[in-house]
Amino acid sequence: MGKKTTYVYILGNTTGVLYTGMTSDLAGRLEQHRQKQVEGFTKRYGVSRLLFVEAFEHPVDALKAERMIKGWRRRKKLELIRTMNPTFRDLSEDWL
Repeated sequence: MGKKTTYVYILGNTTGVLYTGMTSDLAGRLEQHRQKQVEGFTKRYGVSRLLFVEAFEHPVDALKAERMIKGWRRRKKLELIRTMNPTFRDLSEDWL
């Protein structure tokens, strides 16, 4: 059985709300967020712009990274986003 890449991602909306998640199907998960099929935080706040993504070969490493990022304060999350995406553009334009 082949290894499946797991992604940790940060989504944002136009008012600056951030959401951190993890998935093995990034394109599918982004579509779920955009179609508001995911109940809860992302649906309530309309969080669907991909601002940061990192790929992991091992799901356990992705889970550790997701938990670490979720534990960070907003300022540190914004610093992480700036390392990859200094203009805060929607990175999903490159994925979908």
